[in-house]
Amino acid sequence: MKFISEINVMPLKALLDPQGKAVTMTLHNNGYAAIDNVRIGKHITLEIEAESKDEAEKTVTEICTKLLHNPIMEGYKFTVNEM
Repeated sequence: MKFISEINVMPLKALLDPQGKAVTMTLHNNGYAAIDNVRIGKHITLEIEAESKDEAEKTVTEICTKLLHNPIMEGYKFTVNEM
């Protein structure tokens, strides 16, 4: 079976996000004063061939923990859906 996974890797809320801070300041300077606390991360899409959704989720978890995020600075969330 084929699955698609959508992964979001984001900086931990307790840490400063310099990119998000720069975008927040730019938005304020361009008249968007109501916008605050912008956070910038990564969005990754994977297609996975697996026997089951559970197996696909296990694979995505392994990939995230081993390769896609730095646990000291980032957290991640993902979904897995059948294609």
